[in-house]
Amino acid sequence: MERSTPKITACTLIILSLLLLSAQQAGNLDENQQDTTLVYLFEIKENIAPPAWRLTQRAFEDADEMNADLVLIHLNTYGGMLDAADSIRTKILNSDIPVWVFIDNNAASAGALISIACDSIYMRPGGSIGAATVVNQTGEVVPDKYQSFMRSTMRATAEAHGRDTVISGNDTIVSWHRDPSIAEAMVDPSIYVEGISDTGKVLTFTTEEAIRHGFCEGPAENIEEVLEAADVGNYEIRRHKTTGLDKIIGFLLNPMISGILIMILVGGIYFELQSPGIGFPLAAAVVAAVLYFAPLYLEGLAENWELVIFIIGLLLITLEIFAIPGFGVAGIAGIILVVAGLTLAMVDNIVFELDWNIAFAEVIKRFFIVITSMFLSLIISLYLGKHLFTSKAFAGLALDRNLDIEDGFLGVESHQKYLVGRTGIVESKLRLAGKVVIDDEIYDAVSEYGFINKGEKVKVTRYETGQIYVIKVDEES
Repeated sequence: MERSTPKITACTLIILSLLLLSAQQAGNLDENQQDTTLVYLFEIKENIAPPAWRLTQRAFEDADEMNADLVLIHLNTYGGMLDAADSIRTKILNSDIPVWVFIDNNAASAGALISIACDSIYMRPGGSIGAATVVNQTGEVVPDKYQSFMRSTMRATAEAHGRDTVISGNDTIVSWHRDPSIAEAMVDPSIYVEGISDTGKVLTFTTEEAIRHGFCEGPAENIEEVLEAADVGNYEIRRHKTTGLDKIIGFLLNPMISGILIMILVGGIYFELQSPGIGFPLAAAVVAAVLYFAPLYLEGLAENWELVIFIIGLLLITLEIFAIPGFGVAGIAGIILVVAGLTLAMVDNIVFELDWNIAFAEVIKRFFIVITSMFLSLIISLYLGKHLFTSKAFAGLALDRNLDIEDGFLGVESHQKYLVGRTGIVESKLRLAGKVVIDDEIYDAVSEYGFINKGEKVKVTRYETGQIYVIKVDEES
């Protein structure tokens, strides 16, 4: 027994050593897993507009779901819409996850606001940040009331990153992590910052200047250098993936596309009123309305009440056309509601909470798009309605071949063509189509000009494609 003891001890030591080694390796593995920084990366390389705001919302939702340790924005933009930029800024400032930005060349105007909201800023050598003066769509500087809002927003964003207070004797020295005065000077050339902005020009920093004055943590050529400069040793990057739906929505949110959809909507309704029944024009109008409102609703721009007032407006117009004589209060109210619904659906309601001056300006811009599109649609519809099918250029749209009996075709003679010149009485309102009584028989008819009420006297002016056309005549004639 005494001789076997050393053998048992040796085996025990070997087993214990193996267990300790295994535990150490498992501990190292767990430690490595715990030290891995999960970085969620998404790009904003376009004008700051509703699609960029939607992208930001989706990105932060994804980052939250995967418990990311860091959100990194790869930014390159010349600016864009103030309301969209302010929404993104607010999202960044309220984020529980640290947010960094890598400025790949440019962060101008709205891009500067977004960058200053981030916890850390890194810039490519040769890049720039600043020039945040508010301008209109033609590039002209807007009145000071808008600049005032942007100045206060830039200042508040810089202040959100805190300050250090040092008491030296009787003096209290305040040192901002990002100087709010510098942020204001990026908007207003009249802001004086000693040694930095004293030339009467809107302030724009190069990469080196931004580093020197606390608006950039350091230079980097790419994302990997950003993480290396920040001493993020072990990391995993998850990139935001843009879906096909995102691309479609971004395309449909383009103001020009919105204007075209409004033109199709109005034109479809116009052509549908020119002929009885339900056909292609109405279908085109419905599709245009869906394509117009759907992306705005998905983006959070269009609210339920805006859709409701648009639908109520259409119902009032329909009621006015088919049920109420003349064109009065219901029709006018319907037009107002339709225009209001189309206009307000394009405006992010958050601007009403920020500043009413900014909100008013945004509403006016969208109202201009809606009114211009509707006006152009009516002009084009009137022109096409008169010239499209009679023009030689579109002669191929209609059948021009003679269908002769010799070729095997049989025709049915219609006695309605002999009604030309006859008079009758409107049986059901012509808006623009309806029914008339001629020689005690009821016929479908279309008014040549405007609406004709029930009981009024009409005269048949022409017969085309199986349809009679009438005009209103006075009783005396």
